[in-house]
Amino acid sequence: MKSVLTKLLLLLAVFNCFAQIKSKTVGIEGFKSKFVKARNIEIWLPPSYTKDPTKKFPVLYMQDGQNIFNPETSTHNAAWKADSTAKKMIADERIKPFIIVAIWNTDKRFIEYFPEKAAKNFSKKDLKVFEKIKQQEKIKDSELLGDEYLKFLVSELKPYIDKNYRTLSDPENTSICGSSMGALISLYAICEYPNIFGQAACMSTHWPLLFDNTYMPLSEGIKKYVFENLPPPSNHRIYFDHGTKSIDQYYEVHQKAIDNIMKIKGYNNSNWITKKIENAEHTEKAWQERFDEVLTFLYKGKKDFKKSQK
Repeated sequence: MKSVLTKLLLLLAVFNCFAQIKSKTVGIEGFKSKFVKARNIEIWLPPSYTKDPTKKFPVLYMQDGQNIFNPETSTHNAAWKADSTAKKMIADERIKPFIIVAIWNTDKRFIEYFPEKAAKNFSKKDLKVFEKIKQQEKIKDSELLGDEYLKFLVSELKPYIDKNYRTLSDPENTSICGSSMGALISLYAICEYPNIFGQAACMSTHWPLLFDNTYMPLSEGIKKYVFENLPPPSNHRIYFDHGTKSIDQYYEVHQKAIDNIMKIKGYNNSNWITKKIENAEHTEKAWQERFDEVLTFLYKGKKDFKKSQK
């Protein structure tokens, strides 16, 4: 009798462990790096992760990780609720199951998320304006950290995730996503590491760097970098969007220029999309409301596929 009870308790413990994995994210506090400041990481596993111990899953790396799941940790008390959106869409067979890795930002967010090599295209005047932005962001560092941040992603974080979780680690199944400055670094990532990232989702990309379009040359430096470094369309896919309210109202002119670059480089509606969302603002709530559009682009499932074939 005692033996049976022990086995039942053991089975209950295993069940509880699986239930926690199904319903909660796995948190890593202060993930250390030799390239950038330590930061928290959260990993969301789809419900099917525990059902088949041999199955492997695509991975989506997301910037501003504290805003991705939990309103209590988010910057403005509003989260994307990426986990609940993904869970429902997977259950409805609208998308394939995948893993989310949410990477928290730090007080060096601006210089970590800025596409570092784009600064090589800045004139002396551009650099002076750029320094003023850094002062406004209360950044004292003279160096940029975009390249270091990407080294952290590809040589430290991704190897850890691939080692400890059942992932499909090839570029086709490795995606990256972010909003605002997080969108810039996500685009930079697929340009700098096209053999690592096969898909990028860039929401409300902060092309002007400023909070309006009063000084356009900074964005021209970024566009020049994109033109020279965009990965081949044969095996890469990129999503863009922007709203029309608050800061997003300044993005359309820049996005149209980027769209022209995408066309010149051979991208088409099979591997690229740009969406304009009327009345959408530059907020976590706005990104939450259209995150399903991003997931559909990245991980289209059975039902959406069937609809597209009609």
